[in-house]
Amino acid sequence: MPIIEPEDTSLKNLRGLHLWHGGLSSCSQRVRIVLAEKGLDWESHVVDMAAGEHAGAAYQAIHPKGLVPAMVDDGALLIESIDIIDHLDRRTPEPPLRPGEAGEEAEMQAWLAKADAAQADLKTLSHEFLFQATHKRSPEKLAAFLAGHRNETLTAFHREFHSEAGIPRDKVAAAAKRTDAGFRELDAALAGRDWLVGGRLTLADVAWMPNIHRMALMDWPFERYPHLVRWKERIEALPCYRQGLVDWEPSPLLDAFAAYVARRKEEGTDVRSYL
Repeated sequence: MPIIEPEDTSLKNLRGLHLWHGGLSSCSQRVRIVLAEKGLDWESHVVDMAAGEHAGAAYQAIHPKGLVPAMVDDGALLIESIDIIDHLDRRTPEPPLRPGEAGEEAEMQAWLAKADAAQADLKTLSHEFLFQATHKRSPEKLAAFLAGHRNETLTAFHREFHSEAGIPRDKVAAAAKRTDAGFRELDAALAGRDWLVGGRLTLADVAWMPNIHRMALMDWPFERYPHLVRWKERIEALPCYRQGLVDWEPSPLLDAFAAYVARRKEEGTDVRSYL
């Protein structure tokens, strides 16, 4: 069920839309893009991921997996980004973010599922090619994070990421190859059309926007996918893209990412070397 019972029962007393989110979180970006496109008023609760706030008991009482985003709508809690954006579109149908023709709903849902499935590889590649510059914790902070966070999948990932060997090269290469295959599928679907489903912007496009943007930060070879590049340029011109994604990205982090990507390119160990 998309709506879950909160451990923090005070959430049931909240009125309106409340979003717990992170500036760089791709799943948070999806939700903010929809909020911007719909012109909705919402209360912002930024979760300081760098400080490990998502590993604290207070936040895990809101989101049992200790992830972002989490949304409360008049006391109802939703914690998965795909469920949240679907809920927002049904809650506020104008402007519509669903296809207009019968039979296209299933196509949109398939693209949403593929975007969600791509998140694991996005996390691997982001940590390998971007977050090494900014997201490494000290041994003391790592120990506190691992002790406090209840999500075993996430803590196992961070143990590996922070280990001396880091994420194994074969895992990184496999993630890069799956991402390339997914982008080739997107490119083929966008041949001869402006949007992924039907003739207008839908949740399918929204779900993929942050993934494409994140990979662009690490200088992914988008020249391989001409139709995807054309779509990328179109979505980057949308006001909701800027308001929901670009405006929330901290400039110092972007500068650190760019410097790290340049260093990896000089070393010949950038993301392109894995393809």
